[in-house]
Amino acid sequence: MTTTPVISQKGSMNAADWTKLLILGAIWGGSFFFARIAVAEIPPLNLVLFRVAIAALALHVYLLAFGPSFRLAFPYTGLFFLLAALNNVLPFSLIFAGQTELGAGLASVLNATTPFWTILVANTLTSDEKLSWNKLAGVGLGIAGTALMIGPGLVSSLGGPVWAKFALIGASISYAFALIVARKFKGVPSEVIATGQLTCSTVIMIPIVLLTNGPAGLFSATGPVWLAVLALALLSTAFAYILYFSIVASAGATNASLVTLIVPVSAMLLGTLFLQERLEAFELAGMAFIGIGLLVIDGRLFRRR
Repeated sequence: MTTTPVISQKGSMNAADWTKLLILGAIWGGSFFFARIAVAEIPPLNLVLFRVAIAALALHVYLLAFGPSFRLAFPYTGLFFLLAALNNVLPFSLIFAGQTELGAGLASVLNATTPFWTILVANTLTSDEKLSWNKLAGVGLGIAGTALMIGPGLVSSLGGPVWAKFALIGASISYAFALIVARKFKGVPSEVIATGQLTCSTVIMIPIVLLTNGPAGLFSATGPVWLAVLALALLSTAFAYILYFSIVASAGATNASLVTLIVPVSAMLLGTLFLQERLEAFELAGMAFIGIGLLVIDGRLFRRR
């Protein structure tokens, strides 16, 4: 995949985009599963560093072998650091911190609020992705679902501590701003965008980890945990971001954010089958509101009817 992407102004989705979206949703659902395993032994900030550094290295090898040249990223250096902060450093840190207390399924459902924040941010900061009746209705349903998932925990701490849930919401808001920044890389191949972003994330994370946790015990995790880290970095980050930026380029920021409709299904299946996780009834109800909200935002089902 070395063709130059063209940013879609209409935000349409073709069959190829939908195929990529489904694959990406399954892979990113797995990222919550792998992260839940890894945070049992690796501090969140260290895990962020391992995730971005291994993925960046893999993508540099990919570019050297198959192209295009990483030199295409040089004119966008400052923008890449901004994208790295909003799309990797901040959200990954918040997600991994939250997942020290939350299961993969619940974390992925809270992450599914990303399209709602993306619509609000895109309506304010872009000229071609404005609010419509279905987007407004979908945002309302999404906010209701999020409140339903978090609200009961304010009283009884069901499903995990409230701070952990707000960490996941904060990550989703960060992703929304990152999607708008990603639109600015018009004409840059998706492989180069992914590599530039992860390289800058690595540069940011190295001093943060060394100052926060120090080098002691940096590589002390067990074998199964390192396998989860590799899967998280290579499959759920390096390969996934190539798909992600390809979708942003061809279908727009809002459509790309719809991947979070698929992510919870994958994450919950893996969490249930392998981690013995269980969602509370109010969390399932909130998830239903979020899912319906995403379908309303997409609008295709209603247009067909």
